[in-house]
Amino acid sequence: MLIREAEPAESESLTALCVRSKAHWGYDAEFMHLCAAALTVSEASIAAGRVLVATDAAGRAIGTVSVAEDGDMAELALMFVDPPAIGSGTGRALFEEAVTLARRLGYRRMTILADPNAAPFYERMGARFVRNAPSDAIPGRTLPLYEYDLTAEGRS
Repeated sequence: MLIREAEPAESESLTALCVRSKAHWGYDAEFMHLCAAALTVSEASIAAGRVLVATDAAGRAIGTVSVAEDGDMAELALMFVDPPAIGSGTGRALFEEAVTLARRLGYRRMTILADPNAAPFYERMGARFVRNAPSDAIPGRTLPLYEYDLTAEGRS
């Protein structure tokens, strides 16, 4: 596996990867329609150097992660692994690279508004549950909000 910066021409294919990954958890068509905007990998984020892509040995994208600004903190804006690659270590590698990117951008903390299916993963990565917070896509839905300390020594 190789992790590299995304290229602007990949916006559409990375968005499709995010949609496939989210749909993997059994969400219905209406739910997926409501969260379409939140699953979009923008060319602007790619151009800003805030989107990374994991590729397999054949060069196919198998995961993506994006780090955005959330006030004085970083936000893990998107992190998705293509369903066939779930459980392969791709998520861990992407998370570690997102942490490295957030540190390089000068952040000390990173927030993560997690899908409930991903919450155990973020806890294993060392993120601390803060509270339930409103979904950025589905009105009336709350999601677990985590915080990751980017200053802790010995953490990736």
